[in-house]
Amino acid sequence: MMSDVKSLSSMEGVHFHCKMCSTKLTKRLLRSFTEMPSVNWRESADSWFGACCCSFGGISEKLVNRYANSFICKDGKCLLDTASVTVSKDDLEGCKFPDLDVNKIPENETENIRSSEEKVRCIHHQEEIVHANLHCEVPETFVDNSLCSSHDVCIMPPTENESAENIKLQNNQISFLNGFLGSVFMARSSSLSKEVEWMEFRCPKCSSLLGACPCNATNHVPLDGGVRLFKCCISTCLPVGGPTDTFRQYSLEKMFASQLVESAKDELLFRIAVRDLKTKSLMLQVVLLNPNSWCCAGYCFGPSNPVLKLDLLPVIKVQYADGSEATDDQLRIMEDWVSKNQADEVYMLKHQIGELIQSLKLAQGTFPPSYSSLHGVPLSYIRR
Repeated sequence: MMSDVKSLSSMEGVHFHCKMCSTKLTKRLLRSFTEMPSVNWRESADSWFGACCCSFGGISEKLVNRYANSFICKDGKCLLDTASVTVSKDDLEGCKFPDLDVNKIPENETENIRSSEEKVRCIHHQEEIVHANLHCEVPETFVDNSLCSSHDVCIMPPTENESAENIKLQNNQISFLNGFLGSVFMARSSSLSKEVEWMEFRCPKCSSLLGACPCNATNHVPLDGGVRLFKCCISTCLPVGGPTDTFRQYSLEKMFASQLVESAKDELLFRIAVRDLKTKSLMLQVVLLNPNSWCCAGYCFGPSNPVLKLDLLPVIKVQYADGSEATDDQLRIMEDWVSKNQADEVYMLKHQIGELIQSLKLAQGTFPPSYSSLHGVPLSYIRR
């Protein structure tokens, strides 16, 4: 991903285009590109600062707040993660979402927001009490006066500007702090919220799926004004897929395989259940058999016509079960399989799951009939 940021930043400006019809999606050239934090960025911050014996609780809170503020979606700014690019809806052509009318917010939603803010303040206050009670006794010979003075400066009460900044953060970025506004390409259950509904964003010309935008589940107003464009669906130049296209190597299959292998890094046999992001229904089961396989499709020649060169494609070997058209009894069996094997569960947009299923079926067709299944379960592969 870091190479993507460097590549995009080295250009004078970037327009994003639909990979299907080459339609220009952006209103203006985009020149600011920032790498998004990892999924567990807040836990990492707490590990570094939150439990320190020198009362770093206040520093941790300020660090997290300023860190979150730096990733607010703004016009002209792009935020990149492994699978998507977050662009402000005001920078996109044909992007129409309802605007928030503060006067029309229901009272119960207002109370929920206030309740969430009070919970955040309470948690922060408790953390400060815990860190203040921690005491670390160190021999004087090991004490660095410069460090002590810096500690005194760091634990000073926040100024009025900092307090206002924290309050603003709680109002606008609570969902980000809770991890609900990350990439939705393969979302975990911990990244989902009933208050957040992901609305599909499609090409204004060909209507192909390009990404999604997190919206309020009640009034469908964008929560942070950012649309997540999947890298496999967009291009950074014309012609699409040309040598200067930063995203030319991305495809749905490769992105899925990459995250699947990353999740199964320390597993001998990895099972995953893919659910529809909206309905939460089970649509696909995948068992990763071998993450380092190679595939070659074509004809086999005899000794009289030896093949001088074979193009081997890196793939991951999998078993899969299609649940998109399964009956109620079949779905019940699949759900039992998920529970019994403690399979990892991820959530994707229904359209993308359908594309993955079609890709798996096509790849299965390249296998000989005698090798197309294992113990009655279809065998296939995914490009990586």
